Amino acid sequence: MGVLIASRNLTCLSDSIDNYPEGIIIPVDKPYRWTSADVIRKIKWAACRHFDKKNLKVGHAGTLDPLATGVLLVCIGKATKLAEGLQKHDKEYIAGVSFGATTASYDLEKEIDRMYPTDGVSEESLRDVIPSFIGEQEQIAPLFSAKSVDGVRAYEIARRKYMEAQQGGDDFDHTEAESLSRQMINIHEMELLGFWPEGKETEKEDVSQLDGRSLRFNVTDNSSLHLPHAEIRVACSKGTYIRALARDLGEALGSGAHLDSLRRTKTGGFCVEDALSPEQAFRLLVPDQGNPIGKSE
Repeated sequence: MGVLIASRNLTCLSDSIDNYPEGIIIPVDKPYRWTSADVIRKIKWAACRHFDKKNLKVGHAGTLDPLATGVLLVCIGKATKLAEGLQKHDKEYIAGVSFGATTASYDLEKEIDRMYPTDGVSEESLRDVIPSFIGEQEQIAPLFSAKSVDGVRAYEIARRKYMEAQQGGDDFDHTEAESLSRQMINIHEMELLGFWPEGKETEKEDVSQLDGRSLRFNVTDNSSLHLPHAEIRVACSKGTYIRALARDLGEALGSGAHLDSLRRTKTGGFCVEDALSPEQAFRLLVPDQGNPIGKSE
């Protein structure tokens, strides 16, 4: 028997992990504001209970930022050995990009720190510049990333510098990103799906429905600024930072830009249409558990 791939049609699992000698892979559609570690923590608790194990190897194949959604591959048991190989596969994203402003994190986790003119931003100019981003190229990772710099996570350095700038009343220095080594990436396909010159209306988030864990992350609401907004499909290699791509798109159009949404639609050969919600994944392991997502484990 090979690795078991969990699907929406799977209704139950054997109660012995030994019946899955190559392990289990559960493609999960990670919710907004959840960390990848949140998903692993929930599923590991359920898996240890289901298989009656005090400890069980559970990991993921490629992290997603808290403000991103989409396919996260959860590996259980021996399947954790496949995680590194799965991460090397190409990925596909649907990215929402706002032009005319930058944030320190290049997404909505930080407030806008600088405004830019948008005279050169249009559907036509975007279509003209997108082909120049296709192919192999060097990319500088955003400072707010998990990339390691001399053994320290880049986001730890960035958050310290961000706090220092705020306390000193100074602007955050984006050029600090130059301290990160460049890496080669490959963008295979890039397609403009839509453009809204006055911004795209989105449904307001009901924060009253969020638990304390989800509220750990600040989400800036810039909708009142009506910044030009684009939705772009990106098929790319491992290691591509879409937040950095948003930054570079803004610069290419003589403006600034930041990511306002991100959804991973494909990774490791899995599509988001085939992914399970956290509730479905949890109930596959603990079918009799009430309120699975609110369970404290």
